[in-house]
Amino acid sequence: MKFTDGFWLMRDGVRASYATEVRDVREGEGRFTAYAAVQRVRERGDTLNSPLITVECFSPAEGVIGVRTTHHAGRAARGPEFTVHATGSAGHVVREGTVTELVSGPLTLRLDTAGPWGPQFLDADGRRLTGVERRGTAFATTPEGSHHMIGQLSLDVGEFIYGLGERFTPYVKNGQSVDIWQADGGTSSEQAYKNIPFHLSSRGYGVFVNHPGKVSYEIGSEAVGQVQFSVEDQSLEYYVIAGPTPKDVLRRYTALTGRPALPPAWSFGLWLTTSFCTPYDEETVTSFVDGMAERDIPLSVFHFDCFWMREHQWTDFRWDPEVFPDPEGMLRRLRERGLKVSVWINPYIAQKSALFEEARAAGYLVRRPSGDIWQWDLWQPGMALVDFTDPAAREWYADKLRALLDQGVDCFKTDFGERVPTDVVWHDGADPERMHNYYTQLYNRTVFEVLEKERGAGEAVLFARSATAGGQQFPVHWGGDCFASLGAMAESLRGGLSLSLSGFGFWSHDIGGFEGTPDPAVFKRWLAFGLLSSHSRLHGNVSYRVPWAFGDEAVDVARKFTKLKHRLMPYLYGAAGEAHRTGVPVMRPMILEFPDDPACRTLDRQYMLGPDLLVAPVFTAGGEVEFYVPEGTWTHLLTGESVRGPGWRRETHGFDSLPLYVRPGALLPLGADERRPDGDWLDGLTLLTAPDPGSETAYDTEVTVPDLEGRPAAVFRATRDGDGDGLKVLALGSRRPFHVRTVDGRASAHGVGEVTLPDVLTNRTTG
Repeated sequence: MKFTDGFWLMRDGVRASYATEVRDVREGEGRFTAYAAVQRVRERGDTLNSPLITVECFSPAEGVIGVRTTHHAGRAARGPEFTVHATGSAGHVVREGTVTELVSGPLTLRLDTAGPWGPQFLDADGRRLTGVERRGTAFATTPEGSHHMIGQLSLDVGEFIYGLGERFTPYVKNGQSVDIWQADGGTSSEQAYKNIPFHLSSRGYGVFVNHPGKVSYEIGSEAVGQVQFSVEDQSLEYYVIAGPTPKDVLRRYTALTGRPALPPAWSFGLWLTTSFCTPYDEETVTSFVDGMAERDIPLSVFHFDCFWMREHQWTDFRWDPEVFPDPEGMLRRLRERGLKVSVWINPYIAQKSALFEEARAAGYLVRRPSGDIWQWDLWQPGMALVDFTDPAAREWYADKLRALLDQGVDCFKTDFGERVPTDVVWHDGADPERMHNYYTQLYNRTVFEVLEKERGAGEAVLFARSATAGGQQFPVHWGGDCFASLGAMAESLRGGLSLSLSGFGFWSHDIGGFEGTPDPAVFKRWLAFGLLSSHSRLHGNVSYRVPWAFGDEAVDVARKFTKLKHRLMPYLYGAAGEAHRTGVPVMRPMILEFPDDPACRTLDRQYMLGPDLLVAPVFTAGGEVEFYVPEGTWTHLLTGESVRGPGWRRETHGFDSLPLYVRPGALLPLGADERRPDGDWLDGLTLLTAPDPGSETAYDTEVTVPDLEGRPAAVFRATRDGDGDGLKVLALGSRRPFHVRTVDGRASAHGVGEVTLPDVLTNRTTG
């Protein structure tokens, strides 16, 4: 929200009060509180008829400093609140003269009471990361009588801001106005399904605004040298999170708000759906499954979208008996073919559903202040909303899901959760404005927890569309309704990159686009991108997404990249385990791996898949692609061609290829099983080595191959000391035979325990 009219004036009717000088500082255990006057106090009379802003400074965890600014503290506290996993007071206060410092690990908040108001945040070397300037702490009232708390943190020259959830607008957020407010707006607008009040800076720090309701951001837009965030409230709380690297920031942020669960390995395989409005029955489903098998395209999950239930009755959790007369038998037959089954659900109950009356009688539906049930006809006629603030309603909803799990369903697509009204009363008395964004957290948690209870830890997975801060704990999330175009494919990637820099470890999207029917070229380009994402789903709206609908070449592309993904699973599941343990995502914007390379700070058409694979999707039908290669010698995984960075590349790729380069120095594990994502990865394991011929340092790297629970199954260490004795790979924890070869295929060997490759540093690069 903008409050000013240019630099000098306020907008009509807006009155703002800015912290101006410190009048008192009170020290507590590991914290301090400053009282800031909003005008200069030159004499005693200036203390009358004028507010103070109370500024509490504390540290909930090492490397994190919280700031809570309050105008009037008497406002009744109404939930919901984000869950913040504090570790206790992690800071200590140092006072010297007029300077008060709160130190928390590598982060320091410094406040000098002798000068104008202006707390500063410093890194471990005393370098200024960001700070509060002249108008950086304030409150404002509008002509309508609303009261807003405002915070600003300065932007340095050349500093870029990322994150704020899954946003399809430009990847770098500088110059944008962003409202953290859930909306069902597709991928072609400024609205977002997943709004996260967290941003990450290219200078190596992050900021989390701890407010579940609407947070309005002006990122170098209202005040071009500031990141401004405001809430309609009497208090504003935010956390500055230290790096020094972007990965460190995400580790600390996800420690506060929750780390992603580890999805089961089978979920990384290819998902095929019925599509949305297309006609289908068991015969259709069987024809799809048969068609994939006949064309040798491995399939892991089959998903039934909305019309598995009867029209006008979503959600009643009952199979349409005219279309699916034997659901248990059908599910058994699918499972006998080695498939997992997903079904679509949402948190809405249509009036025609038998569950509407059941929920109304029990008081499980959200009500208006009058006591009437909130209803509308958008999406489903007369639909109401399950009140997940009521524990009994959550258990009632979970029981309906248990019945489906007993039938043979394995997981759920948790659609919707964004269009949540504010003219309602919640069971637990929650503030409707704060609940609008937070509703999705209760919804997805309810579904995820019943899966964990019924299927066991490590077997739960969602396909969720909406999320708020902390929603990363319940993977997987997908990008929502995108058009079937190359432009929408690029939009989707921007959204995924922004979400990954907001603490989400796993992300997917509709291969081929959702709205409309893609041109075969679009579909084939999207296949390569989708199967080099953490999760991969073929899904559409009014047309099927079976590959043969787009020609024989589409079948070949689907087969090739599905099998490639299966072979990459020991590598990908290792990256998944890292996301689970540390919060570092599987799909990584280039800045995460190369924060010191200025060219990587704005790249939004490529990414790192795990730590060692560079992926540049092709966004042209003809195959032309432009991408950036960081320093070192990179080797194409599919062709063995080597290129030298840093520098930009222009290449042309057929539909069965794209820029897919192995990082210099990598040790990349490949499984032998192309048929499934959850095989025995140590059986026939191949380790691809990529020592950098241009590097003057010795080659010494290792990789852990996980088991299906994400635990280490074996560790492999590759070393070369520079004496010309070749590269040695040592297996730790495994006596099973394995293969070793260079990515370019020029040298290979196999054995047990230790394998040596000769002459691996012969340089073969192109410009």
